[in-house]
Amino acid sequence: MVFRQSKGIRLLKPSDNLVKAYLVKSRNALRSMDVNAKEGIAEWAVSASYYAKYFVVYALLEKIGVRCEIHDCTIALFEYLFHNRAPPELIQELRESKEDRVETQYYPVTVEVNLEQLKSKTKDFVLEVEKMLDGLTSDEIRDLVGRLKRFRRRHHGATENR
Repeated sequence: MVFRQSKGIRLLKPSDNLVKAYLVKSRNALRSMDVNAKEGIAEWAVSASYYAKYFVVYALLEKIGVRCEIHDCTIALFEYLFHNRAPPELIQELRESKEDRVETQYYPVTVEVNLEQLKSKTKDFVLEVEKMLDGLTSDEIRDLVGRLKRFRRRHHGATENR
């Protein structure tokens, strides 16, 4: 199932190996954030913070068999599927983290960053999403996939590939 974009939302068979791989990527980004924060390199600490969050959300989506390679799409999908499970602040934090990464990575501006707060909030975010991932049951996964398929039919009128 592809939602209009070539790297848009696709429903595939869930892969525990990919879930584990994205969790490793998230943990590696956490380590990178810590190293950069320790050295006072705020722009890369901010970037690594975002990727730690993004990869743990991507692992959560992989758990239900959803793949999406467009960051804004992944964030919107996280909100759509998990708004009942994730506090609104968590979703907003992911959005703001992406904006902060873009600002610090692409624009030569000096951004004031409280590195200790960044580290703490990022670790809390990752832990919260990991708890969501660990708590997903087969029935919940089936419900989430069904919800996504219904959304697809309503908004795109295409047949299912799954």
